[in-house]
Amino acid sequence: MSEAALPASPILGSSSTGAAVHGKAKQSQFRLIAACSLGNALEMYDFTVYSFFSLLIGKLFFPSDSPYGSLLLAVATFGIGFVMRPLGGVIIGNYADRKGRKAAMTLTIGLMVLGTLCIAFAPPYASAGVFGSLMILAGRLLQGFSLGGEVGAATSMLMEAGGVKGRGFRVSWQLASQGVSALLGALTGAALYAALPQASLESWGWRLPFLLGLLIAPVGLYIRAHLEETHVAESHEASPIGRLLREHGGLVLKGILATTAGTATMYLVVFFMPTYMIRVLHMPPSLSLLSGCVTGITLFAVSLVAGRLADRLPNRKPLVVGSLLFSVIAVYPVFWLIGQYPSVPLVLALSALLTASVNIGTTPMFLMLLEMLPAGVRASGISVIYSVGVTVFGGSSQFIVTWLLAKTGNPLSPAFYMMACGVISLCALLSLRERKAA
Repeated sequence: MSEAALPASPILGSSSTGAAVHGKAKQSQFRLIAACSLGNALEMYDFTVYSFFSLLIGKLFFPSDSPYGSLLLAVATFGIGFVMRPLGGVIIGNYADRKGRKAAMTLTIGLMVLGTLCIAFAPPYASAGVFGSLMILAGRLLQGFSLGGEVGAATSMLMEAGGVKGRGFRVSWQLASQGVSALLGALTGAALYAALPQASLESWGWRLPFLLGLLIAPVGLYIRAHLEETHVAESHEASPIGRLLREHGGLVLKGILATTAGTATMYLVVFFMPTYMIRVLHMPPSLSLLSGCVTGITLFAVSLVAGRLADRLPNRKPLVVGSLLFSVIAVYPVFWLIGQYPSVPLVLALSALLTASVNIGTTPMFLMLLEMLPAGVRASGISVIYSVGVTVFGGSSQFIVTWLLAKTGNPLSPAFYMMACGVISLCALLSLRERKAA
């Protein structure tokens, strides 16, 4: 019998249909990951860029009798964004649990864009007086408020949109995007400082990174508008934030404490290490940029690996405990070695080690917390846990460590602070009972 005479194979037909469905599912997952990672990516990009240009922003918008006073005012204005995060976490997280993740994510990216616009187009103090300073302040307030609710809504959607099998990998993109943004922010700042003279940087060059960050807005809004909602609250459901605090207040508190080590490591090793290299180790400023690049790449790669491990391991808690325990033990020898044998290759290698040791357990821990919270309060819970943890232990970490270095003169001060945060996280984590959501 010829092939033409053969009946159509139902197996072949189903295979073709299955391949099409599989391709559509992959495309849908790519869109989901891109949409949910954009907000977090903008957050970290904005952080690193503002850090690189804080000296210029202080000079242009916060004139003082001393350059140090201007810098302090600029850094303080940036810190106000941290103060707004818990408020954004409560309000936007509550909104995400009542109206859906998609609505909340569209709101947050809109607020982030508005805040970045305020910074990018703020007139300097010399031409507009205090109005320009207030625009910078307003921009930071808007960004901090929006970012407080971004992580809860986006991370909840990443967990919920798809099967149980790939949850860890999907959630890991929230953390991986922070590594990419840290790298891009550092490279953008370095490129502008290298390419433009000081006069051009002060007149218009410092605005370019913020304008570049705005390019992500149209794409982000378009992609998020075409996502499928993963959570619809029942009409009779009470306020999610009230229910969260009544029924899961203990879990929220333990979650905040459990994130202490990862938050401190992020803001000290990824962002403070360049300053430590210059001020304590007396290395050239041009080389300190390499630290941000290396830790950004490490954070990206390790987060994705951790996501795969979280999907494959039957229990995630041992991995999280092991990573925290290793980091607590390793942090003192790391800073001792850096202090005794200061060299750029050693600093970069040990910074990558600390970043990897903590973050190999961060994605599994976030997944544990997501699964322990019911869907009706999940976005609120993660928003509050993340925003309060970042505000208390992240936003203050650089100030505390700088104060310790100034008061004690001990170059191991960052190690002691990070060890204390690690112990707090371990105690909180050991009190949590892992349970996987369906």
